[in-house]
Amino acid sequence: MCGIVAYIGHKQAKPILLEGLKRLEYRGYDSAGLAVINKEIHVARTEGRVRVLEEMLAQCGGFDGTIGIAHTRWATHGKPSERNAHPHRDDPTNGHGIALIHNGIIENYVALKTYLQERGHTFSSETDTEVLAHLIGELYDGDLEAAVQAALRQVTGAYAIAVICQKEPEVLIVARKGSPLMVGVGKDEYIVASDSSAIVAHTTQAFTLEDYTVARLTRDSLRTTTIDNVPITPQIRELEFDLDQIELGTYEHYMLKEICEQPQALRLCLRGRINAREGQVVLGGIAQYARELVKAKRIIFVGQGTAMHAALVAEYLMEDLAKIPTEVEFASEFRYRNPILEDGSVVIAISQSGETADTLAALQEGKQRGALTLGLVNVVGSSVARETDAGIYLRVGPEIGVASTKAFLGQLMVATMLAMFIGRRRFLSVDYVAGLLAELEAIPDHVQRVLGLSEQIHAVSKRYANRENWLFLGRGHNYPVALEGALKLKEISYIHAEGMSAAEMKHGPIALIDDGMPVVVVATRNSQYEKIITNIQEVRSRGGHVIAVATEGDDDIANHCEEVFYVPDVPEPLQPMLTVVPLQLLAYHAAVIRGKDVDKPRNLAKSVTVE
Repeated sequence: MCGIVAYIGHKQAKPILLEGLKRLEYRGYDSAGLAVINKEIHVARTEGRVRVLEEMLAQCGGFDGTIGIAHTRWATHGKPSERNAHPHRDDPTNGHGIALIHNGIIENYVALKTYLQERGHTFSSETDTEVLAHLIGELYDGDLEAAVQAALRQVTGAYAIAVICQKEPEVLIVARKGSPLMVGVGKDEYIVASDSSAIVAHTTQAFTLEDYTVARLTRDSLRTTTIDNVPITPQIRELEFDLDQIELGTYEHYMLKEICEQPQALRLCLRGRINAREGQVVLGGIAQYARELVKAKRIIFVGQGTAMHAALVAEYLMEDLAKIPTEVEFASEFRYRNPILEDGSVVIAISQSGETADTLAALQEGKQRGALTLGLVNVVGSSVARETDAGIYLRVGPEIGVASTKAFLGQLMVATMLAMFIGRRRFLSVDYVAGLLAELEAIPDHVQRVLGLSEQIHAVSKRYANRENWLFLGRGHNYPVALEGALKLKEISYIHAEGMSAAEMKHGPIALIDDGMPVVVVATRNSQYEKIITNIQEVRSRGGHVIAVATEGDDDIANHCEEVFYVPDVPEPLQPMLTVVPLQLLAYHAAVIRGKDVDKPRNLAKSVTVE
């Protein structure tokens, strides 16, 4: 979850590293640090955001140099502090001037630390990363690449690392296993980062390091090997987006920018994939597995957080449109509970980044047990995309805000197309599919209309933002939307919110409702509309204030609620792509009103690459 950036070339490293850290800060922001070689290694570290590090460096000299490493941290081992910040160095007394940054977890660090202490090493931090720096130093014998390879052969866990050494001032070593790392290839320069957002300003050519791969970089050479020193050839590719897509522009926050980008993101997601007139869904990424999908006996979606909520919507879609028994599992539970996967099972992983550690591990478990594996991801070349048998890219563009918005809608859109792709080959008539695809094509324009509610939603948020407990209720396809709405409010405004099926409320949670409590109800016209109206009455009779998301033209519902946000009338399977948008805006405005850092909520990081 931490952000890594490293540079070697002919330019000054410090400004490139700081710029990269700012672009990667959404990956972690407990502390930050930087190291540059200039005759000797100069290290600066600080608790807090990248701007604090930048202010510190403005007061310091000695950070000139054309090779360096930098890091923004999301704490795992050891609390956020200057001494736990990266880079970490090898033994200060008998070391070789090695500095290292690391994303991941070294699971056997305690045993390694004990061994190194017995060898006379002393440690100054609580981190597992410092242990790895000392281990490389212990094994160093004049060849940094060989020392890194030897150290990684002794390590259990996940890592993406960048290492420099004072004794080899023209060499940068990087390696990965389980945590993302990519190398941008420029003219006589390389820039390494956790993701392409820190690279795209400098080059459009890059390659992703595979697991157990080590790269040795100098200004004019590149060598990649396994940790056993077996040479391999990287596959350099063109980056999928340009710098403009990750700039904030005129928006106050990335989250708002990405909410407003959703109509265009969905148009890109749809482009070239549907033919409403012919009733066809064209998904080239999975076309070769169409027969297996049609014959599937069971589908299991795995994901975490927002992706898990998208999977729950996908469960309704798959059973409704494709008539295949479908389950949804927390990826973190699936991998440990000895799941039963018989012939005809399909495991589908949903992840924006394609690097979510639990989701990747669940996918690998399914693959090992013989299931067909698919991925629904946004990042081309990500770990999930490479591990699956096939998959579908979301194509919604880079998402920087920690709280996922446009990626969630992209996941719903892709899940809908997938269900229709299979359903048409099983039971759905061409006329039904053609009609539903015509409705699907209109969704981006409908989302644009819903965004016009922002001022009304801001006014409602202002009325209720001081309340510390909220409920979100939904039924059927909109039950997962209630979960997602509650998650968004929790993530960025720090309001306690609970999402649940409206039918479940009276089985216990109704006891929480008191006078004036905000209760958000997704109450669109659908197969359970009368039931949801009954649930609204149950809330109001106990003093709760109902904020409803309802279907345009449903004037009667205003008699049952304090506030109503109206969305266009669409078929029930497509409603979640509209009903979630007011809840995204509700959470956003509440967080801003409460003075919270919307794009960098406390304790959270964008991509959870550690277990």
